[in-house]
Amino acid sequence: MKRTRRLRVNESMRALVRETTVSISDLVYPIFVVEGKDQKNEIPSMPGIFQWSLDRLPEEMERVKKSGVKAVLLFGIPAHKDEKGSEAYNPDGIVQRAIRQIKQFDDSIVVIADVCLCEYTSHGHCGLIHGQEILNDETLPLLAKMAVTCAKAGADIIAPSDMMDGDVMTIRKALDENGFIHTAIMAYSAKYASGYYSPFRDAADSAPCFGDRKTYQMDVCNGREGIREVQKDIEEGADIVMVKPALAYLDVLHAVSEITDYPIAAYNVSGEYSMVKAASIHGWIDEKRIVMENMIAMKRAGAKILITYHALDVAEWLKGMEK
Repeated sequence: MKRTRRLRVNESMRALVRETTVSISDLVYPIFVVEGKDQKNEIPSMPGIFQWSLDRLPEEMERVKKSGVKAVLLFGIPAHKDEKGSEAYNPDGIVQRAIRQIKQFDDSIVVIADVCLCEYTSHGHCGLIHGQEILNDETLPLLAKMAVTCAKAGADIIAPSDMMDGDVMTIRKALDENGFIHTAIMAYSAKYASGYYSPFRDAADSAPCFGDRKTYQMDVCNGREGIREVQKDIEEGADIVMVKPALAYLDVLHAVSEITDYPIAAYNVSGEYSMVKAASIHGWIDEKRIVMENMIAMKRAGAKILITYHALDVAEWLKGMEK
């Protein structure tokens, strides 16, 4: 008889042969920054997550520093929106100022700037529009402008989430031409038109005012298409590729890990976070246990980087496990 249980007899033995682990260095914490003063606005659909004005952002950054998490992903909510999303590429825009502030707070923190127009446009779409058509090529120069202003502010990584064809190539060219050859690109490569984003729409005030995003984000039914998107972004100059959402797309995440040795990020998105939080608040699940299983699932499927609203909690739990 083969006794596989020999390697499960106690925690020390299980830890010795454990195949997959999560570390604090894997974690990226998303932060929402908003115009105004003395703003700490809880997002009702995302318990424990807030929009922060810049004068109160140090409070959140102190929590990040204490946790040991070394990377943040920034989203901005401007005071003014227009059809061209002009605040997205304003050198003194909300995200650009937040980047400078965080770098002054602690230059060792990796700052990732989400690059997209949806939070900045009056219509809520990720690109320029003509009638109800989303204009691909006309949007690319504006994404490049936003990327350069974020790099100038001090961003370490540019993360285009717009899903316009050619965005990575255009941004890479603009960064290089402006001297930012060391600024990395984390491409939202396999980004699906998912229902799991609903709470994020509240957090970023970015719901489209007409239609949906299915003409540029990916069909949720397609797995192989995600592979093509990843390969395209690598060819265009991406340094890191992403699968988003994470949990319902672990098959895509694993398939991507089979075809590339580039670092892969998994975005544990707002809806995934909120479902766990809601079940935990009602006492239906053990939050810590479920969250850690989810983190392990993403790592086991092939992710190196875990973008998650649970990041600060996960970091504290990991530190507790080390004691």
